[in-house]
Amino acid sequence: MSLPLVSGAIALVVVAWLAACAEAGLARVSSFRAEEAVRSGRRGSAKLAQVAADPTRYLNVALLVRVVCEMAAASLVTYACLQEFDGTAEALLVAIAVMVLVSYVAVGVSPRTIGRQHPLNTATAAAYVLVPLARIMGPIPPLLILIGNALTPGKGFRRGPFASEAELRALVDLAEKESLIEDEERRMVHSVFELGDTLVREVMVPRTDLVVIERYKTIRQALTLALRSGFSRIPVTGESEDDIVGIVYLKDLVRKTHISRDAESELVSTAMRPAAFVPDTKNAGDLLREMQQERNHVAVVIDEYGGTAGIVTIEDILEEIVGEITDEYDRELPPVEELGDDRYRVTARLDITDLGELYGLDEYDDEDVETVGGLLAKALGRVPIAGASSMVGLPDGRELRLTAEAAAGRRNKIVTVLVEPLGPVDPVAEEEAKAE
Repeated sequence: MSLPLVSGAIALVVVAWLAACAEAGLARVSSFRAEEAVRSGRRGSAKLAQVAADPTRYLNVALLVRVVCEMAAASLVTYACLQEFDGTAEALLVAIAVMVLVSYVAVGVSPRTIGRQHPLNTATAAAYVLVPLARIMGPIPPLLILIGNALTPGKGFRRGPFASEAELRALVDLAEKESLIEDEERRMVHSVFELGDTLVREVMVPRTDLVVIERYKTIRQALTLALRSGFSRIPVTGESEDDIVGIVYLKDLVRKTHISRDAESELVSTAMRPAAFVPDTKNAGDLLREMQQERNHVAVVIDEYGGTAGIVTIEDILEEIVGEITDEYDRELPPVEELGDDRYRVTARLDITDLGELYGLDEYDDEDVETVGGLLAKALGRVPIAGASSMVGLPDGRELRLTAEAAAGRRNKIVTVLVEPLGPVDPVAEEEAKAE
């Protein structure tokens, strides 16, 4: 076998190996990593940053060099085999076997493994060669890509390394498995993607959970409601709870009463701000951007019939990314806490069947509600706030007094309810609840 031909083929395979290394390394180095290398004063980082700023151009150059070297090496090996073997078919079979083995191992597996294991070093070394080579080749690589795109159906060559969102998600999962990012960070990235497919109605506070105030109530009543409920923004209703005419802010109420004590007797409608309305089918990610631009923290959600479906705050949307927002006062509570004398502190989510068992009932059911919190809301006829109290009857004729205790969490939901047998409701508390 001709030694010059074999030596030339080996040299071409070595160049193809280096080009494959460069491809793998450049695919793993982002512009951010290149900038970090520049800031750290790494040798060759300036050229690396130049390559990272336009990765498509230099990847095309490396790809072209690898393909040309592989094809040339295959031609030399084939020519050498034709000289060595008498039969043409035998020579071709040997040449094919040799080049498949060399291309797979020497150009396919080995260089790509090294490039992925040491991307920064590989990409930096490749930058010294690719930058001048790209100047020499000029428009040849982009022209070949254009020709390939013209012959290929679809959108043609894409600039990024990801064909779909699924690929990017898979890369994030891989980064977590390799301990490059934390599990919580992985979940947050996935939540950002999911936010793009989330509708406002999936994150809003439904109308049944809203604490509202009528427009004919006074500023003093609005202040009392804000302090007792724990909400700093309260929707103002007009003719019905389905008719939200504005939003009243606690800051505005305090500022108004601070200037003049006489303002307490004014109508709450004089202090409310206009409400922003959004359809319940709006994308949550788009709404978040709009809220940021308009500096608006709350919007009223409208259903397809034009009625009020609920409200959504900027915190509701952020929770879709970072998870439930809690504070230092939130704690895990037991479902039932015995206080003595048949008095219990139960969670608002406790099933009413379990409540009946506390008072010796084999069966206690209600067609409309399933929880103690729902039972109190039904008895009150509105969303319970801290201190709200009402009587409910048991199937055996006994009566219980349910009292909503302090709210907790960002949405100020009632988390515990005090259950007491018999005893009248405090008339002062009842009168204040009706006035609100």
